[in-house]
Amino acid sequence: MKVGILGFAHAHVNAYCTQWRQRGELAVEPTAGWDRDDARLDRAVEQHGVEPYASAEELLAGDVEAVVVASETSLHAELVGQAAAAGKAVILQKPMALTLEDADRITAAVDAAAVPFTMAWQMRVDPENLQIKALLDAGALGRIYQIRRRHCLGMLLNPAFESSWHVDPIYNRDIFADDAAHAIDFLYWLFGLPQAVTARMTTAHKATMPNDQGIALFDYPDGLLAEVSCSFTAAAGENTTEIVGERGVLVQNWGDAPSAAERFDCAAPSLKWFLRDRGEWVVSDVEAPRAQAERIAGLAGPLAEFLHRKRSALATAAEGRDALRMVLACYEANEEGRRVALG
Repeated sequence: MKVGILGFAHAHVNAYCTQWRQRGELAVEPTAGWDRDDARLDRAVEQHGVEPYASAEELLAGDVEAVVVASETSLHAELVGQAAAAGKAVILQKPMALTLEDADRITAAVDAAAVPFTMAWQMRVDPENLQIKALLDAGALGRIYQIRRRHCLGMLLNPAFESSWHVDPIYNRDIFADDAAHAIDFLYWLFGLPQAVTARMTTAHKATMPNDQGIALFDYPDGLLAEVSCSFTAAAGENTTEIVGERGVLVQNWGDAPSAAERFDCAAPSLKWFLRDRGEWVVSDVEAPRAQAERIAGLAGPLAEFLHRKRSALATAAEGRDALRMVLACYEANEEGRRVALG
């Protein structure tokens, strides 16, 4: 299957392209590329051998069957609309959009054209996360009372980030919208849409890179409290997920970039859970990704299966919109200093 890339701004797409080129069994070939930034397009041509196009329209008029939209977030709605109208299957990088209005444009375009569509959420295909979901769905921990997800990066410690498109209000919002979205979608994937959120964000490191620290607390009608705790100035970490349930407790380590890169004890178990009726810890036999790059590259296989209609969407347009609702509600709660209703 020939695939076109509409924008290389979200660097994750380079990992997909590399895997698709190297793994012939996936039967996906990135053949065409467009980017608003000529230098970035030149690098992609050199790295992946794609044919460069001067416009998205020209690329979509070609023989690609699907596209990955990995442009700057503010361009997502326009590019998805063009791709859907051209009858192409669409893989969309996170977050879905910057506003609900743009999310609605994306959803309407995909529905009207009836084209295959999926969000590219790597946390939905991480092997340990799949085991966590299976345990919860099977009721192994009973009713869930509380979950805390610590989701961090060290990106803002890199001076180059200050001049990137990620902090340009024309193209993006800030790092919280960009990356806390992963952990927020993780909660949505596990538990659905919460009823309300309270949140606090601060800019602690450097004023030119806003909202580098953030905590959001979602509450659900059954009493579940779900917390997302983010620092984008984290040099290392360990415990990433804690779940407290009626029948036991689950702990996951090394589920984000700084924790995977700087392990204190590589021999220690990454995922384990304590079952109250058995009075013992159970250690997972699932291997945790050893680096963030490995985690991102892990999406290439599931995305290929989606393109070949061997699996359903990782997340539909409607689900992408719900996750965005949760992200935007965090900003409203932070700015207004109040609990914001969601459902």
